[in-house]
Amino acid sequence: MSEQAIPAIPAHYLDDYARTLAEVAATGRRLTREELAARRTLGEQAADAGHGLRALVVAHLAAARAAWPAAPGSADSTLAAVEQAVDALAEGYERAQRLAVRREEAARREFIEDLLYGRSDVGRLVERAERFGLRLSREHAVAVAEGPAAYVEDDPVSRRVERAVLARFDARSILLTTKNGRLVCVAPGDEDDVLAHFARQTHAATGGGRVAVGRPQPGPGGVVQSYEEALATLEMAERLDLEGPLLHAADLLVYPVLARDRQALADLVSHTLGPLAAARGGAGPLLETLTEYFDAGCVSAEAARRLSLSVRALTYRLERIHGLTGADPADPAHRYKLQTAVIGARLLDWPAKPL
Repeated sequence: MSEQAIPAIPAHYLDDYARTLAEVAATGRRLTREELAARRTLGEQAADAGHGLRALVVAHLAAARAAWPAAPGSADSTLAAVEQAVDALAEGYERAQRLAVRREEAARREFIEDLLYGRSDVGRLVERAERFGLRLSREHAVAVAEGPAAYVEDDPVSRRVERAVLARFDARSILLTTKNGRLVCVAPGDEDDVLAHFARQTHAATGGGRVAVGRPQPGPGGVVQSYEEALATLEMAERLDLEGPLLHAADLLVYPVLARDRQALADLVSHTLGPLAAARGGAGPLLETLTEYFDAGCVSAEAARRLSLSVRALTYRLERIHGLTGADPADPAHRYKLQTAVIGARLLDWPAKPL
């Protein structure tokens, strides 16, 4: 880049600089503590004003060159003073930049907390959202990733996922962050490919884990709703041991409906599956048998394979369940009640927890 292309620096950033260099050349002294502090302050002011560090350094070197012919004495002392001045200037400039970054990070974290918990005034939240690229007047969906280890802001995994997502999609409309050890992605509700790509990248980056996606919701409160749906879906997936790295809340709406009336669900589980507790070894093995049987589409051979049993042993277990409960898993008339009770048992963590 040519000298002409470097933006000019206002003259007040060079106040007393030439005079100081002349004194240093004549006396051989070092810059005083006050002179260095003044340079640092000027560096901070230049950073806050938006001037580039390169332009600031070039202006000081140019001023030193201009003063040089009129400065008798030690060239070494003059160069040492220039070095001190530029170093102090850069130190002040970098300090201002670090403070600005910390302020920006604090503002971003505060905004994310308010956005995901809905704690801020709506008008103020919308105004702040625009600063971070979100237009809360439109629908947004939230994806939450849970990996084998906790996600931390700016750790290598989080940065890798962020780079992969933002390199492919418009960074101005996507918000990526961490929350309580999980990775969170907020994206426009009509851009399903963003969240699908986010899910693939998080799964690949950690070698496992799940991603849950809440339904698209409109307005500032919609982000909170979608986020809470995604969290609830992750919890549901953990309880039910659901497979698949990507789970959509919209596909699992039956489970929150079942769990909404906990007492009714507990009564169903107790009445339908409670008799299994009388089996040798308790209800656990027979409940596992029912779970795998239903997950296998009621195909005995597949269920037996999943349980590492022979088909004959599986058939014996199903008959035992029929004998204890009065409900036959192979009978379509009984199957719905049994399967709903099995889902309820998984949601309520029965029999590990009493009803």
